Amino acid sequence: MSFRRKEDFEYHISYDPTNEVLNGGANYNGLDYTDKTQVELHTLFDDVLKTRMHGLCFSLYEDGQKPGDIITEEQVRRRMKIIAPYTKWVRSFSCTEGNEFIPIIAKEYGIKTLVGAWLGDDNEVNEREIEGLIKLSNEGYVDIAAVGNEVMYRKDLSEDELLEYIKRVRESIPTAIPVSYVDAYYEFTIKPRITEACDVILSNCYPFWEGCSLEYSLGHMKQMYHQAIHAANGKKVIITETGWPSQGESFKDSHPSKENALKYFLNTQSWSQQEGIPIFYFSSFDESWKVGAEGEVGAYWGIWDKNENLKF
Repeated sequence: MSFRRKEDFEYHISYDPTNEVLNGGANYNGLDYTDKTQVELHTLFDDVLKTRMHGLCFSLYEDGQKPGDIITEEQVRRRMKIIAPYTKWVRSFSCTEGNEFIPIIAKEYGIKTLVGAWLGDDNEVNEREIEGLIKLSNEGYVDIAAVGNEVMYRKDLSEDELLEYIKRVRESIPTAIPVSYVDAYYEFTIKPRITEACDVILSNCYPFWEGCSLEYSLGHMKQMYHQAIHAANGKKVIITETGWPSQGESFKDSHPSKENALKYFLNTQSWSQQEGIPIFYFSSFDESWKVGAEGEVGAYWGIWDKNENLKF
């Protein structure tokens, strides 16, 4: 997830409220909730789930688990069964330690897959991830291959190192599989060589982490998306992460709550469906391990809670 550091703020866009008029008036920032009761909001949520989202980010870890733990096929299968009726695509972040079961089981349910290799500053781990992505791709379990997630944002690799990994994967898998890389939307503006190397642009867009109030959050995400569109120079742009936490600390004007999380979800899905914007919502389940640098808020981004119950 794109937790924002102080040094990244120079790249953020500033929300421009004049776009509300230029881009559709009242609808630019989403649905009008003025007269909606909680029952009506929950009914809207149920309706959205029944129509199936474009995509969901798969949350692998149960309470007490964390990256580095080996996760069983049974656990992945149980969680996939829960989300399968509600999504057309699923996104995974790694190809090792049990993550490799995610695209395999997704295919059993007829779900398309955006499969990621998790790259960092450990070359041995990177090798296992790249080989895992190549293997899954050649076995027919990958619809889009993502070579790394927010590596430039974390500064784990140089541009040249990342470009070499992208080239290696592209040369090793069927040409019909798009090969790309995931990062914050603005990275594709300031890293044109990486943008050029990607078949599609996989962009993370978090109004929450830019301190945007819920009232203007959809409009802010639309501006993020259009910045990525501009950088893409004709390539397809997919929003690979966006979401709003249901609990935890506020960040500037961004305030977590169940009501805000529900409204952001509904706005996002309405925009996605009405305008055909491909979005992977972050995330499926709450994961306790994500507190870390994000604080308490990191553990509450799921549509389902950590016990696999729908929140809304």
